[in-house]
Amino acid sequence: MAETQLTFALFGNTFQERKATAVQKLLAVLEQKEAQISVEETFYQFLTDKLKIHVPACQLIHDNNFKADFVVCMGGDGTFLDVASRVGDKQIPIIGFNMGHLGFLASFTPDDIEAVIESVCSGVFRTEDHSVLQLSCDENVLDGYPYALNEIAILKHDISSMIKIHTHINGEYLTTYQADGLIVGTPTGSTAYSLSVGGPIVVPQSQTMTLTPVAPHSLNMRPLVLCDDSEVSLVVESRSHHFLVSVDGRSQSYDEGIHLRIRRAPYTVKVVTRLSQSYFTTLRLKMMWGADRRNG
Repeated sequence: MAETQLTFALFGNTFQERKATAVQKLLAVLEQKEAQISVEETFYQFLTDKLKIHVPACQLIHDNNFKADFVVCMGGDGTFLDVASRVGDKQIPIIGFNMGHLGFLASFTPDDIEAVIESVCSGVFRTEDHSVLQLSCDENVLDGYPYALNEIAILKHDISSMIKIHTHINGEYLTTYQADGLIVGTPTGSTAYSLSVGGPIVVPQSQTMTLTPVAPHSLNMRPLVLCDDSEVSLVVESRSHHFLVSVDGRSQSYDEGIHLRIRRAPYTVKVVTRLSQSYFTTLRLKMMWGADRRNG
């Protein structure tokens, strides 16, 4: 039976010239499969003008209003987060080819290109649903995309004193964090910013969210794991009267006193994963989980 013609939307960062060989390989495989190709406009200009790569006939993606059977992300985890925000609630599976260092989200390597495309074209692949957080504000002053695959962080400005973050869970007072910030993270984000400040590693499909303080004034302020049907309400006090809100690294400054609400978004992000590799294997391979490098 002939394979169904599929449409692939290609995204990538524009700072890694070493990706040229991998992109050429990907394009050749897609052309061989007679797939339809769409390419994000900035990435297309990078490929054709900077890398001098011949791109087969394709449509250009100018905004987030696009359709595809699969989205291909060429880059590291930062690029993956940006692509996930472009995909939004479209439920298009994302295939991440890691062109950076760690590649926890972008789990495939350029060596996997032929096998991965063959698998998805044959319908033999696996996806994982990753939960997303949604940020809202009673005062309607928020700018930018309000959804996060990794985390929403409430942070002091670099030169400011620590901030106070009055925190309620489902309307019930929890505590007031006196700290440099507070990270509200998804299970996916538990291996990102949250982990670097002492947060727990959480299995992606655990239906939880985490609260992890950044440099808290009190040693009693430990990370907290919540069910992801909870609503986290936050009000910030700051000596500078301003603070930062970072949504997957996209930061904006706001005035103190506004009422922020964080809850699970009404959609998930679908990530194409290896058929034969579990999350725990990824932990061991990517993060050297449990490795003991001592000799003897």
